[in-house]
Amino acid sequence: MNTSTAVGGQPVSVEDGFHFALTRSTNFSGTELSGDEQWERRKKIVAGVFFNRRFVPTYHLVILGVVFLLSVAHWWAWSNKRRSRKRHNRRREAVYNKKIENSRSDQASPGSSFSTANPLDISPSSSSSSTTDELSRPSPKEQDNEETPLLGGSQSRTASGMIRTSLFSLRAAAMYQPRPIPALNKVLPANGASLAVLAFIGLNIFYTFYRIRLEIQDWFVLADRAGMLFAVNLPYLYVLGAKNQPLKILTGRSYESLNLFHRRLGEVLCLQALLHGVGMMVSWYLLIRPNGFGLVRFLTERLIIYGLVAFFAYELLYLTSLASFRQRWYELFLGSHIILQIVALLFLYLHHPTGRPYVLASLAVYLIDRLVYRLALKRTTLEAYATIMEDDETVKLSASIRLAPSGYCSKLFGKHIKHGWEATDHVFVTVSALAPHHRLQAHPFTILSRAPTSNEDEAQLVLLIRARDGFSADLLMRARSHRKMAIQIDGPYGSDHARSVLEHSDLAILIAGGSGIAVLWPLVHYLLDNAACEDVENASPTYLNRPKIVIVWVIHKGEHIEWLGREVLADAENRGVEIIIPRATEEVGRPDLQDIIQQIVSADAAGSHKKQSIGVVASGPDSMGRQVRNTCSGMVRKGVDIDVTVEKFGW
Repeated sequence: MNTSTAVGGQPVSVEDGFHFALTRSTNFSGTELSGDEQWERRKKIVAGVFFNRRFVPTYHLVILGVVFLLSVAHWWAWSNKRRSRKRHNRRREAVYNKKIENSRSDQASPGSSFSTANPLDISPSSSSSSTTDELSRPSPKEQDNEETPLLGGSQSRTASGMIRTSLFSLRAAAMYQPRPIPALNKVLPANGASLAVLAFIGLNIFYTFYRIRLEIQDWFVLADRAGMLFAVNLPYLYVLGAKNQPLKILTGRSYESLNLFHRRLGEVLCLQALLHGVGMMVSWYLLIRPNGFGLVRFLTERLIIYGLVAFFAYELLYLTSLASFRQRWYELFLGSHIILQIVALLFLYLHHPTGRPYVLASLAVYLIDRLVYRLALKRTTLEAYATIMEDDETVKLSASIRLAPSGYCSKLFGKHIKHGWEATDHVFVTVSALAPHHRLQAHPFTILSRAPTSNEDEAQLVLLIRARDGFSADLLMRARSHRKMAIQIDGPYGSDHARSVLEHSDLAILIAGGSGIAVLWPLVHYLLDNAACEDVENASPTYLNRPKIVIVWVIHKGEHIEWLGREVLADAENRGVEIIIPRATEEVGRPDLQDIIQQIVSADAAGSHKKQSIGVVASGPDSMGRQVRNTCSGMVRKGVDIDVTVEKFGW
């Protein structure tokens, strides 16, 4: 049978480039096969390729179905919380005036020592010039309460509550964060997030190997399947990595929350590209090489060259995205990310027609996010003033912004910085004056200053930047000689998850490590501003029941307290915020956050006659976030109504 003749005597031209095997080989294994055997194997290969064309697109239906379910769950929960808040406010409104009067009488007196009147008072250390304090132990009565339930008698477990206990255990297990992988020093997310990632990876494994038997002719079918899955996954990779995306509107999660899936999907794509390449090489060895089609000739085919360039571009893109590379050569990571993406998309487009629609979709997402949103709609230039803090290694950038009313465009396309921002939002900063290579770089920083309210005309934007190397070191050097500088701002970006966790709680615990205070301090203002609103109709739905606010700030050096200033801390304390600042870690080491959190919860439970809902938000090093999360997980297992979120920016 002439190999240039296909099924039915017509010329063969399978879209995927399998013409190598169909048109240039006479047997499949180096042994002589009868015409009927060759015919059957060719039919299986062609059938496998066309099955891939029908099967792989159903992957989109699964992904869209999951997004739809998550969207329904998000909006149902939002609606349910809104109705619950309204019912709660109606019950609270009758006793609002009495509640405010009692809360004012319980507030601490003004002072600069940041001490409070509850069992968790902090007494200043006389050996330090900073506010370096230690927790006093609770009274014996409170210790007894700690040993019974943290929740009070009404929250004790009973025999009839086995289902509820099981639900608490499942929730605690999902909240728990395992230790980093020792060999790789890789930080693992909470178990709940890990299960979601594993389910996503499992879906890709299923689509890769479904009905693949790994017979000789199936190697090409497997390579073709892996290549198709790479192509269909590509737009999702860019959507998950985009700073402006519809998933925030649908699911309530911003790109920071989805970044974990962006990174894992990138790794899956690298494996799929590798499997595609290995499968093609095995197909060449088994199907094409026996007929004199050598390796050099195979690798110099234009189709293969384009594929190899795209493959190596994406593999380099992955390697330069690893945490170890980012931390050491951050600027190189930013530049290579842009260049390698352009190269990879171009050669993937040239590689094969099947992948071109997905390449164009990915390019559209990338260009809309980068050019339309980040450079046109959400970018502005501000005149900022740089202040070097007392530690001589931190720069505070301050800029005044004339606020403009936000309209429908800002709701549709996202806020511009001139429309204000929300607590925990961050911006991307570019300072072109530092050096030519900094003009194309944008670095993320959380906004330290209070988010403006809707009736303000002007706001102060404050960013806290600790100098390490690269951009931040160059900024510190310039701040020594130039107090005024022009900065380009792209943003703001963020989600309302942390705000929702706190405002729906009876007790709000904020735990900051070092510069993580930039994330949490705006949340303190957010909760206080909501409580200060006097218009019942226009106030935040939770202002009638403002949570008790406790903030724990772990500082490395005593001078770091000046990042906020003693007067600012004292003012917050006068407004009812309990502030705990353990002694600097360079003096006494890291504090026992588990003990601090448990004492705060125990003291609050001892003074309450009902079940308290607790919201915890942490921002700081990975080890601190893990300790906070696992402490809360242990409390949930005991039946405490506690929700925790760890705010940490990551690419």
